[in-house]
Amino acid sequence: MPRRKSIETATLDPEGSKIGEPVPKAVIDRSTASVGVPRQPDHGLGEELSALRQQIDTLQRQILDGARSVKGGAGKAMRQTETAVKLYPTSTLLLVAAVAAAFAFAGHRASLPRRRHQSALREVRDFYDTIRARI
Repeated sequence: MPRRKSIETATLDPEGSKIGEPVPKAVIDRSTASVGVPRQPDHGLGEELSALRQQIDTLQRQILDGARSVKGGAGKAMRQTETAVKLYPTSTLLLVAAVAAAFAFAGHRASLPRRRHQSALREVRDFYDTIRARI
């Protein structure tokens, strides 16, 4: 029989990971059958800290600008409300009364018992009683 040529393959390190273990996220070189972590960029901790400080400063400025705009809008709404109350006191009083009545009606309506469910319950009881009487 003709003899087969043995195919040379690179073997993995026997002290490495075992079968069934997860493969780490890394670069896998198929030619050498090795696994390695890609080289990380070389920049110092000071550069990262300065970039983070710049981001924090930007966020602080954005928050302060947002707070100022909200405060300005609230002040404007308050001044407009005061002016409307001074110019139209009767209309304002009627509007407040209508809103209070709407809330009171909605609260009263929600607290009323639901008669539809009671009638359905009553019908089920009657049906149960008629079946029980037949038995």
